[in-house]
Amino acid sequence: MENTKCECGHNNPVGTILCEYCGKPLDESESSGQPLEMRYEGKARRSQTQNTTWFDRVWNFFSSVKVAVYLILITLLASVLGTLLPQEQYIPSNRPDAYYPQKYGTIGDIYYQLGLHRMYESWWFITLLSMIGISLVVCSLDRVIPLYQALKNQRVEKNISFILRQRIHQTVSTKEKEKESALDKWMKVLQKKGYRVRREGDSLLAEKGRFSRWGPYVIHIGLILFLFGVLLRLLPGWAMDEFVYVREGQIKKIPETPFYVKNVKADIELYDPQEMPQKLEEQTPVVKKYETDTILYEKNASGRLKPVHRDAIVVNQPMEYKGLLLYQADFQPNQAEAIRLGVKDKKTKKKLGSIRIDLYDPKPTYALKNGVTVRILDYFPDFIMDGNRPTTKSENPNRPAFIFEVDSPKLDEPEKSWMIAGTNLDDLNRKNRYTMDLEKIETVNVSGLKFRTEKSLPVILFGGVVAMIGLVMGFFWFHRRVWIRWAEDQLYIGAHTNKNWYGIRRELEQVSKECGLHLSFTPEEGQGNQ
Repeated sequence: MENTKCECGHNNPVGTILCEYCGKPLDESESSGQPLEMRYEGKARRSQTQNTTWFDRVWNFFSSVKVAVYLILITLLASVLGTLLPQEQYIPSNRPDAYYPQKYGTIGDIYYQLGLHRMYESWWFITLLSMIGISLVVCSLDRVIPLYQALKNQRVEKNISFILRQRIHQTVSTKEKEKESALDKWMKVLQKKGYRVRREGDSLLAEKGRFSRWGPYVIHIGLILFLFGVLLRLLPGWAMDEFVYVREGQIKKIPETPFYVKNVKADIELYDPQEMPQKLEEQTPVVKKYETDTILYEKNASGRLKPVHRDAIVVNQPMEYKGLLLYQADFQPNQAEAIRLGVKDKKTKKKLGSIRIDLYDPKPTYALKNGVTVRILDYFPDFIMDGNRPTTKSENPNRPAFIFEVDSPKLDEPEKSWMIAGTNLDDLNRKNRYTMDLEKIETVNVSGLKFRTEKSLPVILFGGVVAMIGLVMGFFWFHRRVWIRWAEDQLYIGAHTNKNWYGIRRELEQVSKECGLHLSFTPEEGQGNQ
């Protein structure tokens, strides 16, 4: 729609529905019997007037509420798909490519191939969230700027047609000699009702609750902050929820942080039998407390580890340092750390010595007397058979298995020996000259520690609080305006609110009664809240 100059002489921008100065409708072809479109006070939005450059087209795309709804629906659908099967971080395997097809068949294979196993970290899901955020920003700016300009610059004196085409309006016959008294009465009573009243000549503008119009946009700001906080979690170090096992005496790197943690000592405390009820005294001892004495390290400028914090971690009493929380999440007592094997010559029945194998970091070769050497050809910390092939389920030595090669000057060629925890392989190794027998298992206590940090949580919570404030602003307060103008022995009264039409109608009837009038303000039918 191309606008011309209003009859009041004001030049309006293209796309304006109501004159910015006097409020007169600029579309003369519009039926004069219909209430006015008061959304954004009749001002044109940028997306409705400009569509020439690529920036305009992008702006118009993201300013569409329909587009925003579609983006939200697509994101919700994607979120549902991501919950059909467990995400990668929750599966008991470090081989997702094999786990999903094996556990869930064809559906699992498709799930993995589509990348749904890490959906919430995928580029396309992040793009969807970013597009929703951009849409919120553009939708808000496209609407709040013209609304702010219109409300800030609204004039008191309005065209009579503007007043008569409000959804709530009334006309009262008032002689010129009575106009001052009538306007003063309306002004005082409206002020008593909490309205801010301005007067210009023979016109009044009473307004209250304008701040409620900003409620939806405050909600948008809160949602934008919330989305921003969610996206911050994807940055390294901003959000972490990792779990690692740390042996006594071991120093381990904390993922995604500059810190290292050392398990100085892990222990459990049992209840004294005298502390237990009589019925439970003879039963299995009950654990009273799991505790891990830990030291937190950080590398200094020279690259050496420097202790920065020391504390005991107890269940539900985490260590905290610079936003990093360390929880006691598991305890495994007496876990195998190393084994000692005795090597014996079956022919001479003499023991050649012992070798100590660190189950977490075994040496490749061990030398014994008489030129005998033992070499580890293969090592499976957590042995299983995958079809006809030996493999390991994890890096933890839950069921260690070895393939040894023993060489000696007395042998024509090296001989191989198998050793699997909990399995008798004497028949397999019976032709070998050299035997290896288990002499000792060295154990250590292992603590399962959970590392957690959530630096973006304050941003997310702040966004939620802002959104709730906007919700309260928009739902529990109303923007009400009353225009009154005297002209040609008539007092024209028009009113508008963004919601609760019944409330403003009843309020105006009370005001008119206090002014000595008994007016009925019945709203025009067929119009919703604007």
